[in-house]
Amino acid sequence: MSKITEAARGQECTVRIPSVCNWDSTTVVHAHLNGGGGAMKHHDIHGAFACSACHAWLDGGYVKTASRDERDLAHLQAMQRTQLILLDLGLIQVP
Repeated sequence: MSKITEAARGQECTVRIPSVCNWDSTTVVHAHLNGGGGAMKHHDIHGAFACSACHAWLDGGYVKTASRDERDLAHLQAMQRTQLILLDLGLIQVP
């Protein structure tokens, strides 16, 4: 487990899907973007901090309420919020 994925523990959910998010920081994990290809995951900087409910939504629960494009947009927006946190934590750096 990398420092980035470990950093998700105890963080606030950055996915925040309305009427889905449980806002329970004890369930937050690092959710990689979908589409790494060939059973591969994206790099750790390409992910978001997701509570258990939002993570389940990203992994397929969205089909009941949203399109794949809407899911991907929500994940990308959450990734932006997560990257700002990772910058603040010093886990990613911009020289």
